[in-house]
Amino acid sequence: MTIYYIFINFFLYSFIGWCAEVAFAALKERKFVNRGFLNGPLCPVYGLGVTAVVMLMHPFKEQLFLLYILSAVLVTVLEWLTGFLLEVLFHHKWWDYSGMPLNLNGYVCLPFSLLWGAACVFIVKVLHPLIFKAYSFIPLWIGIVILIICGIELVADLCVTVSGILKINKKLEMMEEIAAELHRLSDQMGENIYQNVMEGVERQEALKKKREEYQQKYAHYLEHSSQTGRRMLRAFPKMQSKLHHEIWEQLREKHDHLHRKK
Repeated sequence: MTIYYIFINFFLYSFIGWCAEVAFAALKERKFVNRGFLNGPLCPVYGLGVTAVVMLMHPFKEQLFLLYILSAVLVTVLEWLTGFLLEVLFHHKWWDYSGMPLNLNGYVCLPFSLLWGAACVFIVKVLHPLIFKAYSFIPLWIGIVILIICGIELVADLCVTVSGILKINKKLEMMEEIAAELHRLSDQMGENIYQNVMEGVERQEALKKKREEYQQKYAHYLEHSSQTGRRMLRAFPKMQSKLHHEIWEQLREKHDHLHRKK
């Protein structure tokens, strides 16, 4: 297989893979979702995977079971490597099979590996022979022009996508810093509130204690008012104090109360 056919297979199957992802998402989400890593209608992992299968599995084309097993293994390894590298490079997980049975790190799982194996058998035995025949109807120069246009589009899209992902990561980092600062401020505010409350409780207890002390002193003075004061009240029942009117009246009430008891 020449370089020309390798690249034309890559772009064609990248487009077919993108169509398959969009169709799958439409059935699942009931709406259009661009499921590709890039902005354009290409899924390079499909192009790379199917091109590798078409090239490497051709010798096993007539051995159906071996073709199925080897294709499933090859595509599974490629999918795991792609998922792992994308997460390492961009710190994002583009797909996650963690909820699927027999998955490995969420990048691959047995049900989809079996599905990829069946799809590869169909491609190698049925689809690719038809596509390869269709290539003969495309003049070489037109194919080269198409590859150049697709290559430029792929590089430009890749640059835009990577730049966008890096910006997203930067914004997420800033948001995480803001969230951490908010958490720190919240903790500080909570600590201040706690300290103020505890200080308030302590002050309240001190004030309560002091109030009780003054009440006891007041009651003591009221109970043991001077003999002169009592004599004055007996001698002048209507006597008024201009300076300490309220206290004098309380002494009068205390005196009257004791007098009534007697």
